[in-house]
Formats: sequence, structure tokens, C-alpha cells
Amino acid sequence: MLSPSAGLLSRNTRGDWVRLRTLIFLRWMAILGQLAAITVADRYYDMQMPLGLCYLAVGASIIANLVSMFVFPVNKRLSEAEAMLTMLFDLSQLSFLLYLTGGLANPFALLILAPVTISASALELRTTLFLGSLSILFITLIAFVHVPLRYADGSILSVPVLFEFGFWLSIVIGILFLGLYSRRISTEIRSMSDALLATQMALAREQKLTDLGGVVAAAAHELGTPLATIKLVSSEMMDDLADQPDLLEDARLIREQADRCRDILRSMGRAGKDDLHMRGVPLASLVSEAAEPHQGRGKDLVLNFEPGAGGADRQPLVSRAPEVIHGLRNLVQNAVDFARQTVWIEGEWTDSTIRIRITDDGNGFPSDVIGRIGDPFVRSRHSAQDVAKRPDYEGMGLGLFIAKTLLERTGAELTFSNASDPFLAPKERPLRSGAVVEVVWPLQQLEFTTEGGLGENQPIKL
Repeated sequence: MLSPSAGLLSRNTRGDWVRLRTLIFLRWMAILGQLAAITVADRYYDMQMPLGLCYLAVGASIIANLVSMFVFPVNKRLSEAEAMLTMLFDLSQLSFLLYLTGGLANPFALLILAPVTISASALELRTTLFLGSLSILFITLIAFVHVPLRYADGSILSVPVLFEFGFWLSIVIGILFLGLYSRRISTEIRSMSDALLATQMALAREQKLTDLGGVVAAAAHELGTPLATIKLVSSEMMDDLADQPDLLEDARLIREQADRCRDILRSMGRAGKDDLHMRGVPLASLVSEAAEPHQGRGKDLVLNFEPGAGGADRQPLVSRAPEVIHGLRNLVQNAVDFARQTVWIEGEWTDSTIRIRITDDGNGFPSDVIGRIGDPFVRSRHSAQDVAKRPDYEGMGLGLFIAKTLLERTGAELTFSNASDPFLAPKERPLRSGAVVEVVWPLQQLEFTTEGGLGENQPIKL
């Protein structure tokens, strides 16, 4: 199911994400701020600083920006190594400026957090750890070794030792905290983005299969009459050619091939799939279609549909939406993967809701996972234990997320629970001991209505 996107989601997706233009823009902002701070300190506060070296450090950033702008294209995306070197240059330039302007007595020492935060958001963990370690090393060195700031009368600008230590400690904690925070948030955003991409691809695939079924159904419908005519004429020819064995065999072959064409068309798609009358199907037909691919996987699928309190005896007619079919199919697949032998699929309807409940006789949802079911988490499964549990499927941890996302788009609410205590001994467990997934729709959200008539069937657009 997810094979088209497996390569995309499993490979390293952090490389080549940072545009050089973005870093150049941020560096120009830093240059303007540094020039403004140096000028104000010199002209307004009459602070004595090694201006030549300060302007030299700022000039190095200006030259680096100009070279980057003229040598590289505007839309260039940096590799991991190029982005790391760029961040390392900015970190070293800022540390050198802090060394020249009082060390931790300079309140702008806080800006040393910026390169680490950007790295945590956009680069790999090892790069972030490297830059974070260097940041802590640099801020520690300039705490002890720096050029002191002096007033116009030559007195040194100094801060209490306790305050200086507190400032150093706050910067170190800020590097660790902001790095971890940015890393966690960016990872979750990427996981959600990748999972939504997989969801879109899965839905697009389901829609294509539905459209293909419509094409086949239309072909079967249009070819039905010619094939029936061929079969009828060939049968009459067989009666007329009873005394001519050679021609009789040819007529029999024509009839057999007409039957074969009919069987092929039937096997390729369901008749009427493109028909407007088939866009609404009984609830049992919809669920059966979703569960059909997992009927032959060695597990028993028990389907049961009955009205609930206040529900009509007749099954509701529901929309045959690809989102519903694919979402339910993923839920059934997950149940079949983990069931020991049996999966129960129950449908219930009332005058206001439609409810689908899927239960298996497996071990249920693990206690460490049940609280975050429906969140995207891409994983690789290599252990022999997992392979033994799910021999027919190599999942990526996205199946339930895709199902939840697609079904919620149709107005459904999903709940995940266990039918029994997963820590009970096997003999103590009831028959339905595994995971339970319940999907509930408001009736008007899923019900297929024919108000105003269905209209005429529309031609299929290829």
C-alpha cells in the first residue's frame, strides 16, 4: 500500500532543506545589528573598543555574503556539510566579536543561541551536537579570556562574578533547551508532513483504482451487447454447421472466446462501478468491499450488521467514498495483522449515527502506544519477533494515521481501546481479547441521498 512513498519516507529527508538565500538574509540582519551596536557603543556611550578588529570581523561576514551571492545561484540549497560550515562561520565570527567587546559583560552574548537553534531545526542531530558543543566551549572561553570594555575615562565595565556566572549558566541552559525544543518540534512537523504526503498518495491510489474500475465497468457494459450477439450468432452457426466438423469447430471457438472476454471483464472490475446508482451502496456492501482484500490471509473475518436502538430494519444507503473504503481497509488490515485467528467487523445504525466496530483476538494495543495511536511515526521493523507477528506486511507505522486522517475527513470519530486486559494470562482472556477500533459517523454525514434524482450517467473522462 505504501510502497510508492516508502523510499521517500525512509530516506534521510533533512539534507538540502536549507536555502543559501535564507542564511544570507539572516546574516545581513546580523551584520546590520552588529554595526549598529558597535556604532552606538562608540559614538553615544564613548566605549573604548578595538574598533579596527571589530569592523574587520563584521567585514568578514560582509565579504562572505557577497561571495555567496555572486558565486552561487540564488535558489541553491545547502548540503549538510555546507550548512554546517556556514553555521560554524557565523558562530566563530560572533564569538570573536564577543571576545573583542567584553565577553559575558556584553548582553548580546545571548545571540550565540541562534546558530544552534537553526541547526536543531534544519540539520542532522550530529551536526547540532557538534555546533552546540562548540557554542558552549566558545562561551566558556570568552567568559575567562576577553578584551574588557572600557569607558571614556579608562575604567573597566565589569559585572559581579555571581551575575556573570548566572549569565553563562543561562546561555548554556538556553543552548541545551532551545536546541532540544527546536529539534523536537521540527521532527514532529516533518513526521506529520511525511505522513500527510503518504495519506495523499494512498488516497490518490484508491481514487485511481476506483476510476480504473469505472473504465472497466463501462467497457463491460458497452461490450456486453456485442459479445452477447457474437455468442448468439455463433450458437446458431453451430446448429447449421453440424455436418461440417471443421467449420463447427471454428464456430465453437468463437463462442468460447466470447465467453472468455466476458469472464475477463468481470474479473477486472465490478459491473456498474461508474454508475450513479452505485455511488450509494448498503452499509454491508461498503464494509465488505473494504475488507475483501484481507479475506484470503488465513484469518476468519466475521461480518455482522444489525440496527441499533431506534434504527430502521433496512440498512442505510451510504456514500461509496474512496476515503471511507481506504480508511476502513487499513483498520481491517491492522486487525488481521495482529489477530490470532478471528476478526469481528460489526455495523450498527440508529436514526442519528452509523457505527463500525472492528475487534480482533490478538494481544491488543501495547500500553505504551495506545495513548498516541493516530499520530504519525515512521519506523523500520527488523526484529524477528515483529516479522513473526506480521509475516505478510512490512509496515511503516503510518497505517492507522492514514486511516484516522481519511475517516475524520468524512466526519467520523475514532476511538481505540482494548477488549480485555493485555496482561491477563492466555487462558483468562475472553474470545474477543484484542484491539477494538470504533468508527462513528453522524448519519447525515455518510448517508447517500437521492433528492432531486440521480440524473444521467456521465461519460468517463480519461
